[in-house]
This record gives sequence, structure tokens and C-alpha cells, in this order.
Amino acid sequence: MYFRVVLWCIAIFLSTNQLNAEPLAEQQQFIKMMVEKHQFSATDLQQLFAQGTKNNDILQSIAKPWEAKPWHQYHPIFLTEKRLTKGLEFWQKYQTELAKAQQQYGVPPSVIVAIIGVETFYGSYTGKYSVFDALTTLGFYYPPRATFFRSELEHLLLLAREENFDIQTLRGSYAGAMGWGQFIPSSYRAYAVDFDGDGVRDLLNNPVDAIGSVANYFKRHGWQPGQDVAFPVSVSGKQYQQYINKQLRLNNTWQTLQQAGVKLTGLSQPKQTLLATTKVKLLELEQAEQNEYWVVLPNFYTITRYNHSPLYAMVIYQFSQQLEQAFSAHVSVTSVSQ
Repeated sequence: MYFRVVLWCIAIFLSTNQLNAEPLAEQQQFIKMMVEKHQFSATDLQQLFAQGTKNNDILQSIAKPWEAKPWHQYHPIFLTEKRLTKGLEFWQKYQTELAKAQQQYGVPPSVIVAIIGVETFYGSYTGKYSVFDALTTLGFYYPPRATFFRSELEHLLLLAREENFDIQTLRGSYAGAMGWGQFIPSSYRAYAVDFDGDGVRDLLNNPVDAIGSVANYFKRHGWQPGQDVAFPVSVSGKQYQQYINKQLRLNNTWQTLQQAGVKLTGLSQPKQTLLATTKVKLLELEQAEQNEYWVVLPNFYTITRYNHSPLYAMVIYQFSQQLEQAFSAHVSVTSVSQ
């Protein structure tokens, strides 16, 4: 019996070592690639990886994202009076910069303010995890998306070199997103702008650069100025059900959905003319009692380029609507009092 236990322990030890050896070997291959492709120092990278830590909390977090919740549990997390109040204060404080961003990129202030509010509560919660540890953990210990996160790790190392960041001090989300707008490294490199003209693209500490960068991101991903995002609809019959799916792209026309029993509700007041050929998507939101239905337009799809979740995009849209109403009311009150 004792001999069997010893053999079992040896087997477990060898199996564990084999599991650990594979990520380590892959890290060595990654280091080799960075040296050959980008001329990094092999010694510096070896030291950096030696100081890195696999974080099991990160693996647990990515396995249970908030976006996996049903709509009726998801939206109360973000659509709060506290966030709305803070958002209105942010809009008032950076009104000039937000107006400039709208003029330059075509993205309304309400959407920019909503993004920064949902992502970090206006810079209050930018993340507690080491960005390097997050990306190495997900890049080498999370097989479902290892390729993506290794690519982000490559971008992180390049970003740190380009912007002269101390990579070991960078903190962000469990997925490696950083700063006021929670840009992943590839997005930081591609879309960050120096919006205040001080010569630095600082999304970690500078809300003005974050404003311009969020607007630039949206413009580069197809935001259509002055166009709708979504509107509520009613459904009848059963034909509409075939158009509800997890795809984010808008592959149906308004005429197709109408013929399937989808109609505008009394609350719907589209800014743009809905043509029969307008590309749309039918969205079902799970409520505790009766589900909601929305038709979403290309600007909604653009929001999902920031976070590939229809729940996230709907929260951003609804929060932006709340912000617009609150800011308009504030302006009206201010005008009357003057």
C-alpha cells in the first residue's frame, strides 16, 4: 500500500512539473520572438519574466465576467444615481474638452462620459492588477484566448518602450486594460492621442487625453455622427425569434424584421429615417419577468468594438441617454437662474 502511495505522489509531481514546464517553454519561445522581431534584450526579458507571477484570481475573474449575467442583474451595477451624479460633474468640468472632441471626432460628449464612467468611475477604479502579470497569466495559462493575450503582451512591451513606462508599476484590470478609459495595450498604441498638446499620450493619469482617445477610438471604428444607437420595439408571433442570436454584426434589414412581427413602440422616436433597407439587429434583453426587445443600429455595433458584449453596449447607450437628460436639465436651470 505504501509503495502505491509513493508511486501516486511521484506521478502527481511529474504531471504537475510537466504542466508547469509547458508554459515556461512557451515563455522562452515568446522571449526569443521579442528579441528577434523587436530587438529586445534577452537578459532584460528573462529578468522581467522571472519576477512575474501567475495570478489565479485573474483566471477566476475571466471565467466569470459580469457580462455573463442576465440583463436585469447586469444593468443595475452601472446605471446608478451615484454614477450619474459623478458623470454630470465630469461633463461640467471638462465641457470644453468634450465639445472639442465632438467637433474633431463626431462623438457626442454623453457617449464619451458614459464610457469613462462605466470603465473606471471617472478614474477612481483603474485596476489593481499588475498588467504584466495579467497578460502573462492569460497568455500562458488560459488556453482559450492565449493567442490574443500573448499578442497584447507583445504590445505591452512595445508600449512600455515607446512611452518610457516602468512596466512593473503598471496597474490595470484582470484583462490587462489600463487608465481612465481602460485601453488594452494594442488599443493604447493604435488609438491614444495627445489631446491636451503636452507632448505625451497619457491615458493613465490624464482625463483630457482619455477624452480625446475614446473619441478617436469610436471614430476609427465607424461612429456615425447624428445617428441613432438603438430604440425599443415590440414583437408578435414567433417569426422574430429566428433573428435573435449572439452575432454582433447587423445582418438584417428593418423591412425583414417588420415582416417578422417587429414594430416600433410608442417610446421609439428615431432621429434618423428608418428605411426598409437600413441594416439593423434585433436584441433580446432578459428581464426577471418579461424580456425587452430592441432594434440596434450601426452605432450600437461601434460600441461593441470597445467591449464585445451587447449588454455592455446597451448600458453605455442608456447611461449616455441619462447623462444627456441630466446635462440638458442642468443647462436649462443655469440659463433660467442667470
